[in-house]
Amino acid sequence: MADLTQTAANVRQTATTKVTQVTAGETISPGMPLYKLAADGEYYKAIDTSAVAAACVAISLGYADDGDPVSVATGGSIDLGATLTIGETYYVSAAGAIQPCADVGSGDFVTVLGVATTAAFLTLSINASGVARA
Repeated sequence: MADLTQTAANVRQTATTKVTQVTAGETISPGMPLYKLAADGEYYKAIDTSAVAAACVAISLGYADDGDPVSVATGGSIDLGATLTIGETYYVSAAGAIQPCADVGSGDFVTVLGVATTAAFLTLSINASGVARA
């Protein structure tokens, strides 16, 4: 398998999505998992190469440039603009990407994003473990 192929224009909140507004620390697109950098309080693309950068707290619902406000999903269900496998658990991958469980590799810092409840919706249950897979 591989990272999800997302269509940014199709990423959207659902009736159950918990939404808040944050400030982007770099250019981001809809559907990207984001972490909050403590040093400046801004949000950046999550990546599985370090405990800090893998500590996803939200998924972007819009486009933003550095310093711009952007709406993010922090809970509930979200339409990721991709075809999901029902019952599959999805994780933070490369910068701004999402991967299925089978693609989490040795040395990747593990952050669970949630479980697909339909072929379109991911129920968010974000859990940043802070540890790398052995």
